[in-house]
Amino acid sequence: MKLVSSILIFMISLSCFGQQGKNVPEKKVEVVLGIDHVEKLDFAPSTKVQVGNDTILNHVIIPQKREITFKGLKPGQTSVMIRNTVGDIKAKFLVNITATDQSKVVQELKEFLGDVEGLEIGIKGNKVYVGGEIVVPSDIGKVIVVLGGYPDVVQLVELSPQTQRVIARNMQKEIQKSNMPDVTVRVANGLFMLEGVVSADVDKTRAEQIAAVYVPDMIQNLARRTESVKAAEKDIIQNFISVNSKKKPAPIPKLIKISAQFVELTKDYNKIFGFKWEPVLAGGGGTINIGKGNDGGVTSSSQGTLAGTISNLFPRLASAKSAGYARVIQSGVIITKDKIASKIVKRSEKPFAIGTGEFVRTEKASAGFDLAITPTILPQEKIDLSMGITVSANVGDPPETTSNTIQTALVVKSKESAVVGGVVVNKSSTDFDRNPPGGVDDVEDGNKLFSFVKSKAYLTNKSQFVVFVTPEIIESASSGTEEIKRKFRSRRR
Repeated sequence: MKLVSSILIFMISLSCFGQQGKNVPEKKVEVVLGIDHVEKLDFAPSTKVQVGNDTILNHVIIPQKREITFKGLKPGQTSVMIRNTVGDIKAKFLVNITATDQSKVVQELKEFLGDVEGLEIGIKGNKVYVGGEIVVPSDIGKVIVVLGGYPDVVQLVELSPQTQRVIARNMQKEIQKSNMPDVTVRVANGLFMLEGVVSADVDKTRAEQIAAVYVPDMIQNLARRTESVKAAEKDIIQNFISVNSKKKPAPIPKLIKISAQFVELTKDYNKIFGFKWEPVLAGGGGTINIGKGNDGGVTSSSQGTLAGTISNLFPRLASAKSAGYARVIQSGVIITKDKIASKIVKRSEKPFAIGTGEFVRTEKASAGFDLAITPTILPQEKIDLSMGITVSANVGDPPETTSNTIQTALVVKSKESAVVGGVVVNKSSTDFDRNPPGGVDDVEDGNKLFSFVKSKAYLTNKSQFVVFVTPEIIESASSGTEEIKRKFRSRRR
């Protein structure tokens, strides 16, 4: 019994719900493309609106004001149902969207100018109008060209004052970046006014030229466009910049610190292998003389007893290897003004003796470096270096002086290092059957029976010279002092 009662109650409720939607009358609404239609509601509507075909109709509902606005998108017909806050259908509309000549023009203008910020396109008093304020200056040309094809459209477009102020700020920023920090730009009555002080007439002209680059295509205001007022002929840029011909103080020249490192690496290798056999007959024994007699025959005579000692009876081998290297590193630092030639010279002398016995004399071997350089600061922190470098070093004992000279010009960025130049020298020599093989003859006094020598000596020498230069732009000569002190402290350790 309870089940039957429940089913009966459900069917009655369903019937009442269906009757509720049927009892709401359907209202016909005519909407013209381009003209919004507003309908007032006598209930608190829900924000969810059912539209049969939302491709031809758009809507905006405002529950607080109990109204809904229909916006036609395409010609056609569709139904609209609006419910209250509890979900009951309270209003039905059959919306018919029609197109007129004006609405077609509105649709075309929206297709052309719909993406232009600040424009408003619609129909008022059976006339199509385009109004608003253009925000982006680059859109001005587009609007003028499009509206030129619609002479019957009422043009109410103006340039936004905010846009003019943005243009003025860009003008001022670019002028001040061009070394005119005292120049300002402001907008007054649609004109750009340049104000401030510069040091020369050429700067005043250049400021106006820079401002002209930023001036966009302009649209006259409505009063001037309708010739309701007589416009005074004025340039869009008004130059009120004053010229103060007071000579600017010369800028403080910048300083350049130049560090140069000279590196020379020398390597040598010597290999000797020799075979020598040289028996010697030594001693005070007798002698045998063989000669020609008076009659033409061979004669011989002897004296004393033949006796002697043969030394160096066995052959000797001479084999030796030697290798070595020397690394000479010198560095110099010099600080100078821009475009001022400077020079640094370092010299050291090493005394040595040459000769033997009473023929000994003293000589001096000189070594060091000369650095002559003229720097010129270029844009982007680059430095033009015109330089000459001479480096000499002593190697060996007695010392042998090697000298290297470089004369060049190059461009290096501040705080970056560059290889100015370098020299690589390779020397090699090979000696065969040199007597004695090792360079020292230790044969005893006596008569050599015979001599047999076979040897080979190989000598190679390599030297490499490289110069590194690092320029740096500094504000004061005291810059980098701490680094130099630190280097001296580390060397004392």
